[in-house]
Order: sequence, then C-alpha cells, then structure tokens
Amino acid sequence: MANKDISKEITAKFGNQLRSRVNGILIEDDKLLMIKHLMGYERHFWSVPGGGMHFGHMAEENLKREFLEETGLHIKVKDYLFVHEYLDVPLHAMEHFFQVERTGGNLARGMDPELHQDSQIIEEVKWMSIFEIQSLPHAALHQIFWGINSLEDLVLLRGYFNFGNNSLK
Repeated sequence: MANKDISKEITAKFGNQLRSRVNGILIEDDKLLMIKHLMGYERHFWSVPGGGMHFGHMAEENLKREFLEETGLHIKVKDYLFVHEYLDVPLHAMEHFFQVERTGGNLARGMDPELHQDSQIIEEVKWMSIFEIQSLPHAALHQIFWGINSLEDLVLLRGYFNFGNNSLK
C-alpha cells in the first residue's frame, strides 16, 4: 500500500469540512498505543486511536467504537484531558483527547469502515515507548507529541492547544 497515493480519497471523505474527533490515550507498561496512518504517497502519520464522531452519539460511544474498529480493543473512557485544533488543509478538526483503560479484546490492526477495502490507511498498531515516539520525525508525528518528555506528560495536559496551520509550513 505504501506506493498508493490515497490523499484524494482522504480529502474526499474527510477534507474541506470542520470535523469533531475523539482520541484515546492508552498507556500500559510504560508504552502508549499508537497507530501509523498512510496519508498520501509515502507520507505516514503516527497518532493515538480515534476518529470522527457520528451524529447523535456521545463522545464516549464514539471513542469506544473507534477503538474497537482500529485496534480490536474494548475500552473504558476515563478522564477528559484536552482539545487540540488540527489544521492541515484540507483537513481541519477539533480533536478531543481522553484517557482510556483497556477492558478486553485482542490487539489487532483494524480498519476504517468509511474507506474502501483497497484504500485503508491504518498500516500499523503498535505499543511505543517515549523514546520510540521521540525518535519519529516531526512530519510523521501528531504535533501534540512533539514536546512531551514522558508519557505521563500526556495525561497531565489540560486546556486548548493549537500549533498553527500545518499547511502553511
């Protein structure tokens, strides 16, 4: 799949609109559960499990659904942590981050039901240490992880974050 440019399909499904997303911070044994997404030709993006909210469903329901779809894990949603405004035209989202706890399931690379089977963007689901996260190039890592020095930093974050318009950089 690495040779396929699916950026047009990503734009068609998710772009040019303001989306509301939920994301889960799951830490176990000093590692954070991360997902590697294919965002376009040879462009990868690491972040935590999460996705768009469905109208009429509460944030907790949406996050549980997204976790199961992407990772095969069942979770309990715990504390609301922070909101991040992600802007990288054509993508624009208000991302709500929650601390979560695993309650069951088996870890597996999932899929995004909004995309066709031959256009899936989840490439890998992996437990990562802070050192592995810090070793990723910034261009391949969600901005919220750029300045953290420990995984505990993530669950201490509170408030609103915006690191600028990525499409202008």
